[in-house]
Amino acid sequence: MPEISCRLLEERCGTILKTSGIYETEPWGFECRESFYNQAVVIETPLSPLELLSTVLQIENELGRTRNPNQRYSSRSIDIDILFYDSEIIQTENLTIPHPLIRERNFVLIPLNEIVPDFLHPVFKKTVNELLLSSEDTLNVKKIS
Repeated sequence: MPEISCRLLEERCGTILKTSGIYETEPWGFECRESFYNQAVVIETPLSPLELLSTVLQIENELGRTRNPNQRYSSRSIDIDILFYDSEIIQTENLTIPHPLIRERNFVLIPLNEIVPDFLHPVFKKTVNELLLSSEDTLNVKKIS
């Protein structure tokens, strides 16, 4: 699925500048037997943050994602999060950037650290590497490619 989602992101959102490896991770926030697969990408996009959100939600839908409004965390075929948008801070009803849970999730921080370790979080004023070093997440995150 990462190849398909990256191809669709590049076709519809802009140019992918960097990609991390793919990481196998334990589920975060709920119990599940399945492993999850995570990858971080840096995209240069002409889309506004809300246009980008609309586009990634459409891609998720096309790749089989169904959302259950009664269940916050669950297994899913695809989940594309907008973690940062340059160094902007955005708070709307449907979009919060930077993603509010970045510093709590090693499955996000480890792939991000691979490609942008020195990127400064605009709210916490710490680099991705510093956020990773101070993370209290103990779930297993293993690079597989």
